[in-house]
Amino acid sequence: MTDLQIFTTGGTIDKVYFDALSEFQVGASPLDAILSEANVSLDYALTSLMKKDSLELTEEDRDIIRSAVIDCEAQHVLITHGTDTMAKTAKALQDIGDKTVVLTGAMQPARLRSTDAIFNVGFAIAAARMRSPGVYIAMNGRVFDAGSVRKDRGAGQFVAD
Repeated sequence: MTDLQIFTTGGTIDKVYFDALSEFQVGASPLDAILSEANVSLDYALTSLMKKDSLELTEEDRDIIRSAVIDCEAQHVLITHGTDTMAKTAKALQDIGDKTVVLTGAMQPARLRSTDAIFNVGFAIAAARMRSPGVYIAMNGRVFDAGSVRKDRGAGQFVAD
């Protein structure tokens, strides 16, 4: 069995900047490259569920994420997600009680030199492997229980409710 199932959904972590006249757009996930460069040795599966900015996620999208988590064999699940609605998705997954599910993302795209993505992914993997079953958000060195966290846009971080 796989040690860790990783689902990508898009969000800032996957955004690509094309040129000075472009806006960021969600592109292919850099997660496999990040994990390879970090020499991650655990057995993981990586599945892209969607490539959306989290502000574009619908309840149907959250149902897809929920079904994927429930149906996967792994007991430890990491979901990369846009930060704007990450807390909403975490809350929608909150009653999945038999797995450890951790959502993470980034305030800056992983492809930028100055990004929190790489740290957040590594930290979230550790949280997924060490926490008891439940649903969590792991961002910038802190782990929050689903349902009691929100994004503080002004501070550019997540805080407990």
